[in-house]
Amino acid sequence: MNLAKNKFGELPETEMGKLFVLLFMLIVLAGFSVAPARAQVEIDITEGNVKAIPIAVAAFEGKSFDDQRFAQEVVQVIQADLAGSGLFEPLDPLSFIDKGASVLAVPKFSDWRIIKAQALVVGQVERLPDGRIKAQYRLWDVYSGKQLSGEQFFIANDNWRRVGHVIADTIYKRLTGESGYFDTRIAFIDETGTKKRRIKRLAVMDQDGHNMKYLTKGQHLVLTPRFGPRANEITFMSYESGLPRVYLLNIETGQKEVVGDFPTMTFAPRFSPNGQQIIMSLQQGANANIYTMDLRTRETKRLTNSPSIDTAPSYAPDGKQIVFESDRDGSKQLFVMNGDGTGARRISRGEGRYSTPVWSPRGDLIAFTKQVPGRFLIGVMRPDGTGERILTEGYHNEGPTWAPNGRVLMFFRESPGEKGGARIYSVDLTGYNERRIRTPSWGSDPSWSPRVNK
Repeated sequence: MNLAKNKFGELPETEMGKLFVLLFMLIVLAGFSVAPARAQVEIDITEGNVKAIPIAVAAFEGKSFDDQRFAQEVVQVIQADLAGSGLFEPLDPLSFIDKGASVLAVPKFSDWRIIKAQALVVGQVERLPDGRIKAQYRLWDVYSGKQLSGEQFFIANDNWRRVGHVIADTIYKRLTGESGYFDTRIAFIDETGTKKRRIKRLAVMDQDGHNMKYLTKGQHLVLTPRFGPRANEITFMSYESGLPRVYLLNIETGQKEVVGDFPTMTFAPRFSPNGQQIIMSLQQGANANIYTMDLRTRETKRLTNSPSIDTAPSYAPDGKQIVFESDRDGSKQLFVMNGDGTGARRISRGEGRYSTPVWSPRGDLIAFTKQVPGRFLIGVMRPDGTGERILTEGYHNEGPTWAPNGRVLMFFRESPGEKGGARIYSVDLTGYNERRIRTPSWGSDPSWSPRVNK
């Protein structure tokens, strides 16, 4: 699904198109500012409690009746993405005074100020004869009357929802200064059946729960999917051979290869930041240690050598450090060591037991699960252990995974009882915006991909 993008205004490829662009630039874009002064509507998302920005997403244009209907579906995706972030409040289209806002004209800003919109999105989508989708949009600062961004791009028709996700990502980035996370995928374990006879299948979906696809059929137990540095490659564990075996899977092509048999593995492998290694924990007798494997040579290297259980390793984004959990101090705690296994030091200091640490893609925080009597907590701390904050708690929370911008986490929560099961949730770093992610049945062990169009 290749994504071709360019700044809006550099549109057609033919000479006639070039002439149109020239006229368009002279007649219409004279009043447009592609590189405006600092916008009044920008959000500082480092603040603890952010008030959602009222944003109007006008009805997108379409050249045909079918295009117009399709355009409104794209608008709904944009609205849902922005609302789901907790940072934006998409306004009700019924409140719009200007019903004909066009991507080819300067908006009548007074109409949008009346309804308290601070930002405005206008756009157009068109299905091309070759099967691609052509989309263009503009983002306006309603107060200053300046254009904040505008692009045209083409996308394959096999996943039209990506049009909305890509536009929402750009809006998010322009108004927050942070990369968006909407054009991403979630790999997870789909669970059906009773608790005693649960069928687990490997599945992948868009971050909003749409476009779900099963990657295994359920005949064999599968566990712990993990995305690599690319959005089309995951590792996972399967008992297809009767023993725990780690596979490397391309979710686009379906190509699968065996990484190795690891009957003593205690925690699923994760990729190194460059994608050339995986890191995992293997058990020997009563203790477990951390190893890396080179995916090209299949050679393993031992990083820890202790009489305790060292497990759940996760790389820092630069690959220079590794966080892991260990009971070497008597209970499960978090430790950080250098990439070669030297210099291990404890970073968790609070009460309770810590597990499943995952380093943020930004490098500034480590997410974890924390167990205290009767409660499971999801929290974050700095790599030196300071600044611990609890984001959410529940009956059985586990398995945090980061959005690629390092501002949102997903995790799964198990409900009690024979009829209970796991559900996937997201929560942002403020801890206020917790949402359940739609899945067709029970879902556990999510893994968040990098951005698809990265």
